[in-house]
Amino acid sequence: MEKGAISDPKDVCLSRLWLYLLLIAILSAFCFVTLNVCLLQYSIAYHETGKMTAGYLLYAAIGLLFSTPTPFIAVLIISLFVDKISVRQMFSNIFHTENKRKTSLITGGFCILALLYAMLYGTPNGSPWYMLPIGFLIMIPFVGIAEETGWRGLLQPELDKRMPYPFSVLVTAAIWFSWHFPVWIDPTSNHYGDSIVGFGISILIWAFALAAIYKATKSVIACAVYHAFVDAIGAVYDWNALFDAFPGSAATNVYRLIWLTAAIVLWRATERQEKLLEGEM
Repeated sequence: MEKGAISDPKDVCLSRLWLYLLLIAILSAFCFVTLNVCLLQYSIAYHETGKMTAGYLLYAAIGLLFSTPTPFIAVLIISLFVDKISVRQMFSNIFHTENKRKTSLITGGFCILALLYAMLYGTPNGSPWYMLPIGFLIMIPFVGIAEETGWRGLLQPELDKRMPYPFSVLVTAAIWFSWHFPVWIDPTSNHYGDSIVGFGISILIWAFALAAIYKATKSVIACAVYHAFVDAIGAVYDWNALFDAFPGSAATNVYRLIWLTAAIVLWRATERQEKLLEGEM
């Protein structure tokens, strides 16, 4: 064995996984202390008075630059210092799509499922429809890429190497859900006062859907597009009533079950196809 060679590739997988989780924990702790402890008073004051202060501007800047992009920042650090690749190569990996037609059909199909759910059971918030595509374009970099670079770009694939489906999806969902927890104790958050159980169920369904999209397409940007589209629905519908409500009506729960089933079917179909291809090699 050459000097400096890695004896077991699984050790690298484990190292990347634990380093990612450590970075998420450190960055999340920083955001919690600054946003939910030190600067929360400025956010509350702004929502009560509408007066912009230096404290609130700092609060907003940390939220924009460090809170939501925590998964992206963690992957950026790992890419530069562990994987030893450039920022350009990292973005190339994010946008890499093997089969564009297949990826578009699968991602578009799940986006249509989300839109139909909103149209059937959602309450319009009064905004014009053109706000949906505008919100969608804004959400792609600031939410989709900011989060999915980490959750489906690194965490889900690394867990898949170490545990069977659906356990890897459940663990990803649990971590993703826990990462969102501070918004439930922030009185200025739009989730404050909503059902954490309802949101948890939505996170679980999206975790299966996004895992299936990534499994079938191997495309991070496809997951980012889907994630961004679901969030952009809030531009024209009451997002919280759609996705945070619990227990919800029988009809909405049946539709959610269909949503979840579609994700599981796609995952299983992709897994069977991969095994057939391996058998032919």
